Amino acid sequence: MGSVERYDFKAVERKWQKRWSDWNLFKVVEDRSRPKFYYLDMFPYPSGELHMGHMRNYIIGDVISRYKHMLGYNVLHPMGYDAFGLPAENAAIQHGMHPKVWTEQCIQRMRSQFDMLGISFDWGRQIRTCSPEYYKWNQWFFLKFYERGLAYRRPAPVNWCPACETTLADEEAERGYCWRCSTPVEKRWLEQWFLKITAYAERLLEDLDLLEHWPERVKVMQRNWIGKSEGVEFDFELDGIMEKIKVFTTRIDTVYGVTFVVLAPEHPLVPKLIERSPRRFELYAAVQRMLSESIEERSSEEVEKEGAFLDAYAIHPLTKERVPVWVANYVLMEYGTGAIMAVPAHDQRDLEFARKYGLDVRVVIKPPDAELDADQMERAYVEPGIMVNSAQFSGMFSEQAKDAIADYMEQMGVGKRSIQYRLRDWLISRQRYWGTPFPIIYCDKCGIVPVPEEQLPVLLPPDVKITGKGGSPLSQVPEFVNTTCTRCGAMAKRETDTMATFVDSSWYFLRFCDPHNNDAPFGSDAVDYWMPVDQYVGGIEHAVLHLLYARFFTKVLYDMGLVKTKEPFTRLFTQGMIYHESYYCRRCRSYRRPEEVRSKRAGERRIVKCNVCGSEVEVGMDKMSKSKLNIVTPDYVCEQYGADTARLFILFIGPPELDAEWNPQGVEGMYRFLNRLWRLVNERLDDYIPDWREKLNELKPTLDDAQRGLRRKLHQTIRKVTDDIEGFGFNTAIAALMELFNEMQSFASSMRPKDEVEGFADRVVLSEAVELMQVMLHPFAPHIADELWERLGKPGSVYQHRWCDVDEDAAREEEQVIVVQVNGKVRDRLIVPVGISEDELRSLALNCKGVKAHVAGKEIKRIIVVPNRLVNIVV
Repeated sequence: MGSVERYDFKAVERKWQKRWSDWNLFKVVEDRSRPKFYYLDMFPYPSGELHMGHMRNYIIGDVISRYKHMLGYNVLHPMGYDAFGLPAENAAIQHGMHPKVWTEQCIQRMRSQFDMLGISFDWGRQIRTCSPEYYKWNQWFFLKFYERGLAYRRPAPVNWCPACETTLADEEAERGYCWRCSTPVEKRWLEQWFLKITAYAERLLEDLDLLEHWPERVKVMQRNWIGKSEGVEFDFELDGIMEKIKVFTTRIDTVYGVTFVVLAPEHPLVPKLIERSPRRFELYAAVQRMLSESIEERSSEEVEKEGAFLDAYAIHPLTKERVPVWVANYVLMEYGTGAIMAVPAHDQRDLEFARKYGLDVRVVIKPPDAELDADQMERAYVEPGIMVNSAQFSGMFSEQAKDAIADYMEQMGVGKRSIQYRLRDWLISRQRYWGTPFPIIYCDKCGIVPVPEEQLPVLLPPDVKITGKGGSPLSQVPEFVNTTCTRCGAMAKRETDTMATFVDSSWYFLRFCDPHNNDAPFGSDAVDYWMPVDQYVGGIEHAVLHLLYARFFTKVLYDMGLVKTKEPFTRLFTQGMIYHESYYCRRCRSYRRPEEVRSKRAGERRIVKCNVCGSEVEVGMDKMSKSKLNIVTPDYVCEQYGADTARLFILFIGPPELDAEWNPQGVEGMYRFLNRLWRLVNERLDDYIPDWREKLNELKPTLDDAQRGLRRKLHQTIRKVTDDIEGFGFNTAIAALMELFNEMQSFASSMRPKDEVEGFADRVVLSEAVELMQVMLHPFAPHIADELWERLGKPGSVYQHRWCDVDEDAAREEEQVIVVQVNGKVRDRLIVPVGISEDELRSLALNCKGVKAHVAGKEIKRIIVVPNRLVNIVV
């Protein structure tokens, strides 16, 4: 063997990426003669560059897609960009750059990173949601939803910065202050557009049972988000006001314990009641304080209960008592009706609120064997019990009383059984520029007028000044706002809000099926062929909103006859996060890059200091994030070690559904493995026998133990890697390939001269292993696999080759280890031929050296044989 050229990964990867592109290797068309497989990664938001945490998702997809293609599937593996949204608009403000320019730059950067890693996307199907060719169909869908009564407009609260005079997204109003100027954020009511997802609540809930291949925790999260509850709905009439407060409760058995009524700060009755109060300014300030808290903070069990009496009373529908009406932070519009009947004796939050503000507590359910003192209660009694202080229902078991009271209220006409959902209609209005314009005109004569379909798309005006102040940027563009009514021809104005970006991602998987269709969002033939998506992969953070909205869209389109599938995604996999060391300087109040800190050892302790201020820095493990300055880009890894090394390591780092930590030493380990493989194959090129299949058939009966041993390991590895890819066990598949390589290397080092019969057989067996190793390696490390494939004299790419078949005869073990026990305790082990008879096993077990001492002089009662596992001698 002569010297082997070094593994020049840069040259190899450039070469094969160019060839794949020149050959259009990953282009796909409908082919009904082959089974289809639609693999989809959740497409990214182009907000900068990708890091290795992102790339874990896309590399998983590439492995599956290449593998399925090699199995004979017609694989659709597309990619695009979720290109509208707030970050681009904020970048425009920060850098003085138009959002379109910023977005295009980010897309180009990300495309180069995808290509750098050799991801097998069909780029001919690329979509960008910010292109008019795409968002035209957002507008078309909106009109169809509007026609069906599934899109409507009503007032809703928004975060408002009075200093910037603009609305803020929730993430821009963190802790109740404007992210830009730190002014306290207010809530204002604006007319906004909604999609009526609640009309599909029951179907969204029921059809979760169809999703057999979704993670159970995702389905649980969706069930909880939809939040179906069965109970009773009824009204409290306001005393002296022609208004009613509608409430819903699942605990109608506690209705006689109501001592006050509470409204959410967002409830539409709150401003009306405040206007009637002599304390209106005090109440208004109190409500604004409540609204400045996030929904998450207000939902917390630990939140300090804050409220205000609204100087109003409601009439209890059964007792006719006057009960005070309050507004409080712990009641949310997102739950029930946005109003609750407060029963402090039997609800802990109500009890804490009542104790704080000195409100009455009335016990109406007691334990079967004890009494409750309303004045002394510290914990609400929430268990079933005996009804008390509940008119004719006193003395009943509370569970029975639920039906009895519900029957009574329905008979009296003061209430009715009802099903409520936690799910709320989907607010899609955004007071932003960089999004899909609504196809809506407002006319003084005709009211709300949909833009005719033939006038779509309503284009975003390119010349717009984005300052982050003064409301929606579109409202500052007269040539966009001012138009004529398409019905009466009078002067009219366009809607200046844009659609939430979740609209864009709620149907993009359908557009990938037919991305260049100018006459429809997609053609029925293409969608019928490709849909549903066979495998969808993305982060668990999308478990509720995106996935729920995509399911909702699909069901509406199913009802419209546009698709034939009720659910968009057959299988769902949620990958874990990648964590990396981060450095936070408390004095500077900012994260630091690795080069901005210095580190030293002080005994057992590692001390890290900030280069800017010199103070000690907190070292933590955080998920890779640009904001925490702890990302590792694919560029860095590819430059130092190559794309195949990067791909192998991110898959080997751990089970893909779990979080993992980035470890530079692991990267070097993968790089060494590929270098060793490179050397072995190139050193043995002269030993490679192209027609090894024919020769192997002739030689099989004469193979010796070592040759059969390598073949056994090879075909067991094929089975293992196949099963692991199918089960997303990529880390164990790579481990199996590394084990196989070690056996190949050991076998190659002891091969006999080629001119001997045994030496020729050695080379036949090694040739099989070397060739099939490239086939198995290709989905994980395609560049080096294709290069070694070519050096073996094979045409094209491994991608075009059929996946390996397992030779079951070769994979079958010839020997096995049998545990020998005496009275259940392990005393010895036997290595025996596979298929040995039970009588032979009993005889061998009794003659084991480790057994004889424990059975000598004792009566053997019986010998239990568990085939292929153990022998237990009972004495």
